[in-house]
Amino acid sequence: MSWLRRQPVSVTVSLSFVLLLLLWQLLVWLGAYDKFILPGPLDVARQFGLVLADGRLLRHSLITVSEVIPGLLIGASISLPLGYLLAKSPLAERLISPYLIASQAIPVIAVAPLLTIWIRSTFWARVLVAVLVVFFPVLINIIAGLRSVPRELYELMDSLQATRWQTFRKLEWPAALPIVLAGFKLGATLSVIGALVGEFVQPKTEGLGYLLITARYQFKTDLVFVVLFTLSAIALSLYGLVTIVEKRLLRWQMNQ
Repeated sequence: MSWLRRQPVSVTVSLSFVLLLLLWQLLVWLGAYDKFILPGPLDVARQFGLVLADGRLLRHSLITVSEVIPGLLIGASISLPLGYLLAKSPLAERLISPYLIASQAIPVIAVAPLLTIWIRSTFWARVLVAVLVVFFPVLINIIAGLRSVPRELYELMDSLQATRWQTFRKLEWPAALPIVLAGFKLGATLSVIGALVGEFVQPKTEGLGYLLITARYQFKTDLVFVVLFTLSAIALSLYGLVTIVEKRLLRWQMNQ
């Protein structure tokens, strides 16, 4: 175990993935499952090669990514000013928070059909579902980040006669940034779920959601696994991008 701890993250992740594949294949052999019930890793790899070669996987993936990224960016853009308002204004919190909290009791899958009725564009209906999924978790992290700033630092800024903008730029934003970026990480993964829900509800012949539904009805379980792994790869890629941005923005903190 000590040898494993000394290895880079890429090595440990690769080893764990290989172990997972071996256990998966062992389960298929011991259980003698039919391919349409539980395909093995080799079956999934074979299907991955087929849909990659005929261009289906890339085409549907690009459609889903084109919905995920605007959903994430718009959801985060709305959350930032609203989160600041709720964190700094008790009156705004009393007026708006009950509605925001109540909205989270309604499953997105129940609201999504209404969006498809109200919005003519299939693309923007799917994007809006992703926005709804991303919005609240990012908002909560922004509020928590701004409220985590110690009162003593505000008193210091007041003694320096800093303006509200200077206080935000020099104190509040840097202090809240680690928690805000943690919210962005969560939003990056949830945006993929939001886009997929939008594709389930608005079933146009494009997107990984459509490909998943088609594979399920055709009992192509190996294709289902291909889509699931692709969705995971998209979520991990977005999470990784936010992590890279986090490292660049928080270099001052890591060097301490």
